[in-house]
Amino acid sequence: MELSCGVGGSAAAPPGPGPPHPGTAAAPAPPMEGEEYESLPSGASLGTHMMAGAVAGIMEHTVMYPVDSVKTRMQSLQPDPKAQYRSVYEALKKIVLTEGFWRPLRGINVTMLGAGPAHAMYFACYEKMKKSLSDTLQHGGNSHLANVVKQRMQMFNSPYKSVLACIRTVQKTEGFGAFYRSYTTQLTMNVPFQAIHFITYEFMQEQINPHREYNPRSHIVSGAIAGAVAAAATTPLDVCKTLLNTQENMALSSVNISGHLSGMVNAFKTVYQLGGISGYFRGVQARVIYQMPSTAIAWSVYEFFKYFLTKRKLEKRTSL
Repeated sequence: MELSCGVGGSAAAPPGPGPPHPGTAAAPAPPMEGEEYESLPSGASLGTHMMAGAVAGIMEHTVMYPVDSVKTRMQSLQPDPKAQYRSVYEALKKIVLTEGFWRPLRGINVTMLGAGPAHAMYFACYEKMKKSLSDTLQHGGNSHLANVVKQRMQMFNSPYKSVLACIRTVQKTEGFGAFYRSYTTQLTMNVPFQAIHFITYEFMQEQINPHREYNPRSHIVSGAIAGAVAAAATTPLDVCKTLLNTQENMALSSVNISGHLSGMVNAFKTVYQLGGISGYFRGVQARVIYQMPSTAIAWSVYEFFKYFLTKRKLEKRTSL
């Protein structure tokens, strides 16, 4: 299953009356009449995939960031009484009314800085792995520091007023290792998430876009369904990751944990102590609501820019 697109290879020249005159460059073959996205030459450049992926990642995380803030709070295992929400809409409304209009966007700048390079690697790896299937796809980009800072700034009554203040305080009080407490959990979550995500996306494309044309509607629908399925399936790991990143004081003190929680196994045990089996699915509604439009945006933007950049390169090549 492959979404064919690219300009890396050269189109075969049509047969002519004989070899070109020495020193004369062969004219590039014009695209066939009616040539569309799916019939473009295979092998799009790495730069095309990375550029399209970076734009898609920034768009995805910027548009959906307020819902991501709500998800982080709804995953709290021992939330402050003032930060208990029954739905995503209620949470957004309450946060805006009580904490200010811009509060759901706190920490968005560090997310945007990490989203570009992370998704550039993310989609470049996706395209590579579709062709080779020789390794395990992992979400690229060193975004662990960004995740810790983002989620701490999203929490209710967060003491951090800026990204730099958060980084300095965490580094000073907890050490540099604090930014990597959820590293193992993050990797463990990304492998099944991306596997389910891509398999579902490719399956949906086979069903509703079998000719693999550039079709925005099919990319949106396939992306939304893929994101929802992957998000629901990996919510337990996301809850553990959030606990490791935020180090909730109320939650940890309630189970007599002093100091800082570290390690995926400890996180799983603590979540079970605090909330039982249902604790692993805290915020699943917000996570699915976040991921559906998020992945729909990511795929539709990525496919558009891949199509646009590839088509433009092809037009430049044929115009020479």
